[in-house]
Amino acid sequence: MAATSTDRPGTVPVPYRVVERETETPDTATIVLEPVRSTLQPFAPGQFAMVYAFGVGDIPLSVSGIDGHRLTHTVRTVGAVSGRLHGLRRGDTVGVRGPFGTGWELPAAVGNDLLVVAGGIGLAPLRPLVRDALAEPGCYGRLNILIGARTPHELLYGEDVRGWQSAARVLTTVDRADPLWQGEVDVVTAMLDRAAFDPGASSAFICGPEPMMRATAGELVHRGVDPELIRVSLERNMHCATGHCGHCQLGPLLLCRDGPVVSWTRAQPLLMVREL
Repeated sequence: MAATSTDRPGTVPVPYRVVERETETPDTATIVLEPVRSTLQPFAPGQFAMVYAFGVGDIPLSVSGIDGHRLTHTVRTVGAVSGRLHGLRRGDTVGVRGPFGTGWELPAAVGNDLLVVAGGIGLAPLRPLVRDALAEPGCYGRLNILIGARTPHELLYGEDVRGWQSAARVLTTVDRADPLWQGEVDVVTAMLDRAAFDPGASSAFICGPEPMMRATAGELVHRGVDPELIRVSLERNMHCATGHCGHCQLGPLLLCRDGPVVSWTRAQPLLMVREL
């Protein structure tokens, strides 16, 4: 009998095959994976998988797209495993474990204005949330998508972002411009002045470098957004993804189990402690 996703869940990689690959930037690619035989349980936006490059190792990757049993991941090459995954081509096979961690819990924001704030590759785990929000426009208020990157060449998902502009307020900025860039050059928080939201009835979803998340969440709280309605995706050195090894500990939290998505109410006191 073929193995199923319920056999020792989270411990045995399930083979998935690359069916699509798109280069986003020189060091970043998006790959679409399809199960070879057995499938994993459904993923929710914000959750992550452990993706194994055979013979090298595995790393945690957020899902940047969910389509039935297909999983999409966006990987930036920064080490041996991510470099191997970045170099995958159609037909190559990887091992996948998951789903792991907490999701964005978008349904809890029904009726509220939405603020989606991304820095760099932090847009990857937010992409499925944006797609879900756009698929149910009557469930939410105004949708604001604020995107920041170091340079124009590091902006992701150009086609998607252009499509979002017809149904959402999309604002983009970079830290450093090039001669062809005609957009804003500033930090992401500077764009909050042009976002359309009621602070008393808004939910925010933030992912990016920790300084950017701290600044954005702090500014939103200052403007009157409930910190319990601000959710951030935290990153530490996830290794086992099952809460046993302790590598991803942040104070009382094991982020592979209790995160990566947590409310600002829980995250803020921990991120203010330099030793953590």
